[in-house]
Amino acid sequence: EVQLVESGGGLVQPGGSLRLSCAASGFTFRKYHMSWVRQAPGKGLEWVSTVNADDGSTYYEDSVKGRFTISRDNAKNTVFLQLNSLKTEDTAMYYCAQGGGLGRVRGQGTQVTVSS
Repeated sequence: EVQLVESGGGLVQPGGSLRLSCAASGFTFRKYHMSWVRQAPGKGLEWVSTVNADDGSTYYEDSVKGRFTISRDNAKNTVFLQLNSLKTEDTAMYYCAQGGGLGRVRGQGTQVTVSS
């Protein structure tokens, strides 16, 4: 069974940083693209970033380019999302996803709240 467990969310002031982690199990992690998606209050799911399985190429939604960094550690079956220069509009539940785009399986999410 695929399991994705996110952690690292919290309350942070505008301009602050957080590092999200996602521990994966139940599948051959190194063979899958991995993504982060988010859902702001009252809105639908939004793709944020993907890191490829084969060459580690990374892709970002335009509003987070230059502020967020996705990475993976295949030895630890973990994917990370470093969030810098956070804005109030980044407030959302962040989900780790197996695959590209919105993913086929997502975890339970970790809440990121950006507020002064």
